[in-house]
Amino acid sequence: MSRKPVTTRTGRFFRLAGMTGSVASSYAARKARGLFSEESEESRHEYYSRMAEEIVDTLGELKGAVMKVGQIASQTQDFLPRELTDALQRLQKEAPAMEFAVIRQQIEHELEDTVENLFASIDETPYAAASIGQVHTGWLHDGREVVIKIQYPGVDRSCDSDLRQLRTALRLGGLLKMPKESVDELFNEVRDRLHEELDYENEAGNIHHFAQQHRDDDGILIPEAIPECSSRRVLTMEKVEGDHISEVTPERYDQATLNLIGHRIFRTMADGLFRHRCIHGDPHAGNFAYRPDGTVILYDFGCVKSLRPSTVAAYRNCIIAALNEDYTALDQHLIHLGARVEDHPPIDPEYYAMWRNILYQPFAPENQPYDFGQSDLHQQVAAHTHTVFKHLNAFKPPVESILIDRMIAGHYWMMKRLGVKTDFRPLLEEYLEGEA
Repeated sequence: MSRKPVTTRTGRFFRLAGMTGSVASSYAARKARGLFSEESEESRHEYYSRMAEEIVDTLGELKGAVMKVGQIASQTQDFLPRELTDALQRLQKEAPAMEFAVIRQQIEHELEDTVENLFASIDETPYAAASIGQVHTGWLHDGREVVIKIQYPGVDRSCDSDLRQLRTALRLGGLLKMPKESVDELFNEVRDRLHEELDYENEAGNIHHFAQQHRDDDGILIPEAIPECSSRRVLTMEKVEGDHISEVTPERYDQATLNLIGHRIFRTMADGLFRHRCIHGDPHAGNFAYRPDGTVILYDFGCVKSLRPSTVAAYRNCIIAALNEDYTALDQHLIHLGARVEDHPPIDPEYYAMWRNILYQPFAPENQPYDFGQSDLHQQVAAHTHTVFKHLNAFKPPVESILIDRMIAGHYWMMKRLGVKTDFRPLLEEYLEGEA
């Protein structure tokens, strides 16, 4: 069901300000109660859950930058209460559509012509709805079938103020578990990526860039942008169809094909990271499609990050040190990566060994071929998350590489859902032996 959007900066400000005031009042009351009695675990859980619901409800209603930053914040699970990250993850799935009258007005304002002159037809029912815009299918007058991505009105104009309000709410609600310097770095990175993602002309450039990167790669398809029907807030692309991951069934995709798809996904990820130093930072299931011949189709190039050579070198060195169980070197490389506080004493090697032994499993010789479909790696990680809090002061959000971690986690989930069963160790070694 569609909702009437809050599109004015004033309306958004007051909606967020109301949320901030409510969260701050609740936190103050909680602190006051704590002066007279010790807070129980049940009480703490109830508080965090209540704050999470209020924040998520507001972000989902407003869409735009705050909804997007909520999705990103859900990735940084070590620095927010678990109740909040769990609730924020719902924003990945909950994106109710806007009325087509709003979408029509936005298209005509951006492209300075009527919808009828621009397109032979448009399906008024959204093909997909997301945090900063929604997608409709249509046909051009020359007969080409297209998808049209339309940004919600007012999203870009309110981006910075939305982020400031959200940050204030999280701080006043006692929900940010990291030092101010780390908060500054994290929100600056989120803001920069959002400004890029809100610029559809920038995304059209990214599409061309990635198409050039993969022009010689068999089995990789990237839809072409159509400039004459695109602008800063409207992006029209050729419609290139494939199966959603939910449609990849054993009846149509045998194990050999799934493994081929897995290798193509892995190479695409590793080429972006280690060779091109430019990564697709939003690899969720909706941004990929597949065909029974093993073809992989990539969509949505709004969230793209170019990486510094020093960041890629540090990331590579961290992996090599972990594989070699050289935890002294790993500690230093994490400092170079910006993930470890430099003036903090070295970390206990046993802590690093624990995480290395968990994350190494897909590449361990004794586990080959590794069955991602049966993998419980994510459950093992979740079971050990509590150990992070013992070392919280020694680490900080690795701002420069946070999208790398997001990309790798997204690819893990795709491999698991696809049921890939293969040996990636030789491929990993191939990339680790190259130069950053």
